Amino acid sequence: MKFKKIHHIAIICSDYARSKDFYVNKLGFGVKQEVYREERDSYKLDLTLNGEYIIELFSFPEALARLSYPEAQGLRHLAFEVEDIKEAIEELRQKNIKAEEIRIDPFTHKKFTFFEDPDGLPLEIYES
Repeated sequence: MKFKKIHHIAIICSDYARSKDFYVNKLGFGVKQEVYREERDSYKLDLTLNGEYIIELFSFPEALARLSYPEAQGLRHLAFEVEDIKEAIEELRQKNIKAEEIRIDPFTHKKFTFFEDPDGLPLEIYES
């Protein structure tokens, strides 16, 4: 395989309007495209980070809930790099988003922490 990069991450949310507000208005992702797919009664929102396509946000009626703990099998979390973790945590706090205490990676000695999206998906911020 000659993978070049991760093309996108797909997330199915429980409340489309709430998740769209979270990712767009609170976290600041750009909207590339929003489509309503009538045959599936589903929205698909393509989001960008620094102009690069990165997340597909889906709504599906009656989607089943998924248990999502950092140590459960499956996707563990999504991590975003920041230059100043304290500044990022303060910005989250101002938007009523709670972050955990800052931790230190025992191998890289870099700072990181976690917060959650509206459906409890663990999101990490990692200081570069």
